[in-house]
Amino acid sequence: MHQPVMTRDDVEAFLEQEFPQLHYGGRTYHIESVGPLSAQLRMDYHERHIRPGGTLSGPSMMALADLAIYVAILAQIGPVALTVTTNLSFNFLRKPGKRALIADCRILKLGRRLAVAEVGIRSEGMSDLVCHATGTYSIPSNAVS
Repeated sequence: MHQPVMTRDDVEAFLEQEFPQLHYGGRTYHIESVGPLSAQLRMDYHERHIRPGGTLSGPSMMALADLAIYVAILAQIGPVALTVTTNLSFNFLRKPGKRALIADCRILKLGRRLAVAEVGIRSEGMSDLVCHATGTYSIPSNAVS
């Protein structure tokens, strides 16, 4: 199985250096783990993620899923900042609870130029998905040997 080339701490340090704006206004996104073709992230329940009706917003879940895919790919290929999203698709399945969200990402295909992944998002402590996302990322041609 494909083993990560970056640890959770390596990816976290890379994001701190290259994307400090991710935590503007306070840290709410956390890398829980990276593994073979996978990553798990957590998004804290916070006022800035709430939409009218008292639920967590779709854009917040979209950001969490996108970040989870990016983290999973970086862990596999190394610190390649210009690995970019080319497609994201979301299915919002149920209203999330008033608690943190957990995103479990699995890379389905890791090629030399494209990566395809899926993300299941659930409320912390719950097993039912609140959102399912799939995404494709473009990997620069000089990134993977």
